Amino acid sequence: MSAMAMSIDVSTPSILFPAISLLLLAFTNRFLALASLIRSLHDRYKAEPDPQVLAQLGNLRHRLLLIRDMQACGVCSLVVCILCIGCVLLAFKTAALVGFVVSLVLMFLALALSLREILISCRAMEVHLADIEELHLEETRSWHRHL
Repeated sequence: MSAMAMSIDVSTPSILFPAISLLLLAFTNRFLALASLIRSLHDRYKAEPDPQVLAQLGNLRHRLLLIRDMQACGVCSLVVCILCIGCVLLAFKTAALVGFVVSLVLMFLALALSLREILISCRAMEVHLADIEELHLEETRSWHRHL
C-alpha cells in the first residue's frame, strides 16, 4: 500500500494533540526555569561582577535559542495538525495526509532540539559538579595539613 493510498480520518491527527500539548508545556517550563536562572545571574552580576557568570552567557544564550526553536516547532506542529483536521473534514485526503506527516516531522524536530538542549544543560551541570568536587578536595587537603 503506497503512502498516498493510506486512509486518514479525523481521529488520526487528533492523536497528536495531547502529545504536542504536553511537549509545549514541558518546553514552557524549561523556558521559565532558564529565564529565572538568567534573571538571578543578572542580579548577582550587577551586585558583584563575576567572570564565571560571563562564562555562562554563551551557554545560556544557546539554550534559550534552542528552547525558542523547540516551542516554534511545537506550535507549528499543532497548527499544521489543526489544518490537517480541516483538510480531512473538507475531504482533501492527500493534503490531510501531507499535513499529518509535516506535523509529525515538526514534532520530531522539537524533540530533537529538546534533546540537544538537555545535553547542553547536562554538560553545564557537570562543570558545576566538577567545581564543587575541586573545592571539596581543596578543603580536605587544607584540613589534612592541619593534622
